[in-house]
Amino acid sequence: MARFDEVKATFWGEGLYGVQLPLTDAVVQDAELRLGVRLPASLLEILRVQNGGAVAELWNAFPTEVPTSWSENHVPLDDMMGIGRRDGQLSLLDTAYLIEEWGLPSPLVLLSGDGHCWIALDYRGCGKHGEPSVMWFDVDDGTELPLAADFQAFVEGLVAATSLDSDDSDGDRSAS
Repeated sequence: MARFDEVKATFWGEGLYGVQLPLTDAVVQDAELRLGVRLPASLLEILRVQNGGAVAELWNAFPTEVPTSWSENHVPLDDMMGIGRRDGQLSLLDTAYLIEEWGLPSPLVLLSGDGHCWIALDYRGCGKHGEPSVMWFDVDDGTELPLAADFQAFVEGLVAATSLDSDDSDGDRSAS
């Protein structure tokens, strides 16, 4: 599990925006009760390091094999919500409201997004106590894109968005 542990150790970026109070067992139990699902152990491991906030630039993108409305080859993960109710910042606890507001399917737990696009834990295939897959939802064009079989695989697939940019260093994108 070296890859997961490597990412976990350097997952969070700088800044306090979106950071909730430190995660406790009581907060996790309350969140699972409110959300009606069992949260993945790998997600909780990362949230115990820091409970939400900016994601480090090393891990701010998940590569895709198909283009999305965001990019030709990836989806962004600039930040990830934690669990809590700090200063009106969004958290995983806002999932029910956000699902209704944006017309998303259920049961999901939203991890990151801006309203138009979301990365979420998808419990539709595994049930509320199973291991959810990770999906990309684009509300504007109504698409769903499977990203990873589970949260740990999602984390292990993360890369720096800059590594996915065109490697044509002179900026000339004309056909050869």
